[in-house]
Amino acid sequence: MLSDDFSLSIQVLDCITLFRILVSTSLLFSIYVLINEIICYNQQVPGFATPPILPLIGNLHHLQTNAAEQYRKWAKELGAVYQVRLGNLPVIVINTAAAAKVILAHNSQATASRPELYTYHKLVSTTAGTTIGTSPYNDSLIRRRKGAASALNRPAVETYIPHLDLETKAFIRELLDYGHAGKNRINPVPLVQRLSLSMAFTINWGTRITNATDELFSEISHVENEISRFRSTTDNFQDYIPLLRFLPLSILKHRKATEYRQRRDVYLTKLNNDLEQRIKERTHSPCIQANVMLDNEAKLNKVELTSISLTMLSAGFETASAVMSWGICLLAMRGDIQERAFYEIRKVYGEKEVLCDAYDDQKSKYIVGLVREFLRYFTVLRLSLPRSTNKEFLYEGKKVPIGTTIFLNAWACNMDPTLWSNPDEFQPERWLEHPNNPLFTFGIGYRMCAGSLLAYRELYLAFLRLISAFEIRTDGYIETDPSRGVADLTTLVSMPKEYEVRFIPRDERLLREELGR
Repeated sequence: MLSDDFSLSIQVLDCITLFRILVSTSLLFSIYVLINEIICYNQQVPGFATPPILPLIGNLHHLQTNAAEQYRKWAKELGAVYQVRLGNLPVIVINTAAAAKVILAHNSQATASRPELYTYHKLVSTTAGTTIGTSPYNDSLIRRRKGAASALNRPAVETYIPHLDLETKAFIRELLDYGHAGKNRINPVPLVQRLSLSMAFTINWGTRITNATDELFSEISHVENEISRFRSTTDNFQDYIPLLRFLPLSILKHRKATEYRQRRDVYLTKLNNDLEQRIKERTHSPCIQANVMLDNEAKLNKVELTSISLTMLSAGFETASAVMSWGICLLAMRGDIQERAFYEIRKVYGEKEVLCDAYDDQKSKYIVGLVREFLRYFTVLRLSLPRSTNKEFLYEGKKVPIGTTIFLNAWACNMDPTLWSNPDEFQPERWLEHPNNPLFTFGIGYRMCAGSLLAYRELYLAFLRLISAFEIRTDGYIETDPSRGVADLTTLVSMPKEYEVRFIPRDERLLREELGR
């Protein structure tokens, strides 16, 4: 009996101890939440409206399915510019073309920096550094932007036309061969990705990715797609809630980020070392990385050189691939637009030139409009990379202090009804009527994408030759709505769901003749 009583006493004491621990933990957590909310409240930017928030997470729970569209909806209630709270971080969100012009163009120097987010900047980028687009404003960024700008201006882009010619011809040849001249349905995305990646390789390192089965292509496309997830502005809760960084799931994510960082380091090191060796042997082809390496005035260190490489690789691969993937499936579903485009090409080139001129500086205005409409309608980078203010400025009488994070909702700006009539419809003709209207897919202001000129030329030539060479058909329905057709709305760059189409040569004999087959 005494033993039983003793055991019962121990159990009671254990329960009391456990209860006290739970009460103490709950009390400490409540105090933490209270202090955290007071700090977050004081960090908010006065004068800007805010949607309803929850403790600790702020508005993150609203933004897990389609953040850009949710921001667009809030703008109808809260105005063009308002603030949200992502965990602990207050963020100003811009949702109209007019507001973007005032905040990011008129105050370009004040909004020239980037915030440093935990997952991407502290885990993924600790060894190879960040891209130019994700780097905070400093002297190093100025040097890198200067180097990249000189390699991506209009005269420089003209020197890359032979590369564009070679790669787009290879792309057309692959579509012809893999699809057995339209007899087989194929998923064009791997071929589109090879085109974009090989273009980035050729221009930056002077080397090619020759086919979609190349092991290096498979590794880079996989790693870069995974790293894109770590750059998401809404999918990484630990960026905004520091407490989560110590939980098991976050620790696993840390390990994954580190793994992909190390895998990226391997191929970047190999590519740069191989180029250095070719430079020593004087066997290298003209390319951006070689030009920068040999430029004594640039004074870039290895990390800065790698940053330029990452920029060319990331921007050239992800954005161009996404735009082309969306464009092909839309053309397959919209035979009317495809045939109008083909008619406009034939007006410029006649019946006997299938591949068109690589040096065509956008002669076909309809194809120019088609490409711009792909960029507008799908807005593959729906939330532009976040800005951080490095100077104080006023917006409508409200002070925006130094260190404020700003999101440009490029999706909402491209769909702005004050800029476009029927913005939710795909209409290439709108660009024939308003060719100088702004396009927000590449951003705006000082941190606008430096490679936009090259992207326009690459996309123009690729679609010019694609539509001239093939009729694109689908045997079933493909969802081309930019919201419903997205494979994953949480990633930085929006890709369509997988699909298959047929590429039927319009004149197979002439096409093979021009391809030299």
